[in-house]
Amino acid sequence: MKEIVLDTETTGLSVKEGHRIVEIGCIELDNLIPTQNKFHCYLNPERKVSEKALEVHGYTDEFLSSKKKFSDMADEFLNQAKKYVDTVKENPFFLFYTLQQPHVPRTPHPRFEGTSGMGPRGDAIVEADWCIGELYKHLKKSNLLENTILILSSDNGPVLNDGYYDDAVEKLGDHTPSGILRGGKYSLFEAGTRVPFITYWKGNIKPQVSDQMVSQIDFLNSIASLVGSEIRSNDGVDLADVLFENKGKGRSELVLEAQTKTAFRKDNWVLIPPYPGPSKSINVNIELGNAAAYQLFNLENDLSQQNNLAESESEKLNEMISRYQSILGVK
Repeated sequence: MKEIVLDTETTGLSVKEGHRIVEIGCIELDNLIPTQNKFHCYLNPERKVSEKALEVHGYTDEFLSSKKKFSDMADEFLNQAKKYVDTVKENPFFLFYTLQQPHVPRTPHPRFEGTSGMGPRGDAIVEADWCIGELYKHLKKSNLLENTILILSSDNGPVLNDGYYDDAVEKLGDHTPSGILRGGKYSLFEAGTRVPFITYWKGNIKPQVSDQMVSQIDFLNSIASLVGSEIRSNDGVDLADVLFENKGKGRSELVLEAQTKTAFRKDNWVLIPPYPGPSKSINVNIELGNAAAYQLFNLENDLSQQNNLAESESEKLNEMISRYQSILGVK
């Protein structure tokens, strides 16, 4: 068994006796033993997860050496998620269920092949939708829906050909993954940083579409507030009202990031600083946001970011630059 020690002072993680936390997808952590500001995490011996699983895009030695194929990953992760729920459902738990779809290489199970008419990328999305539905049904069968919050989101915007030629571009048809938004994965434009986000809590969260600005870094503070914990991160905001109670205001500002480059959102305004490099990635056919001068957009009437107002709104530009640099600590 490989022991991993995570420091709560840097990760913000905390474990109480009787509580469980686990990630299924890349690594699976279980058997937590808190000691002062740290807790020891033993890789679940039943899964025999190897050190290779700690790599960002790693898979276990056992998985790679077994007769299973990458197309079995979705079923494997789903089954492990369901098994985990079964073992801890009598106590509070946190499950981080990381779907591999539709990341490349896109390897949907054979029973999903051809179901979308859009090649492996479309089939993998259909498979992801099925996985979420199956986990939902399992929670319902276990009588957990009324006491379980489901959060669905993504780490970046869409991309078609991301280094694997799997007909994602050729079979796209008239579908536009980014909608009216500009850019995509790797981009500082809205299609790169504005991602899908859904919260579900049966009997508590009412169906609603919200325009409030939130960030995934707000999860810790918001969930901690909801359960009565005093734990807070430095950068997160307590948005429990917005996320779980259909009320309140979201963030007023947020620093955005793509490929280590940052931009700044305040209310409906977006500032993209000048950056060197190509304006578009030829490999993925996505605009990156790189330009020789500042770019300023008002999303209230220009969600597609077609009109750079940096010259015509010089006062707003200077205001945004000043606040952005203040956050970054630039003097």
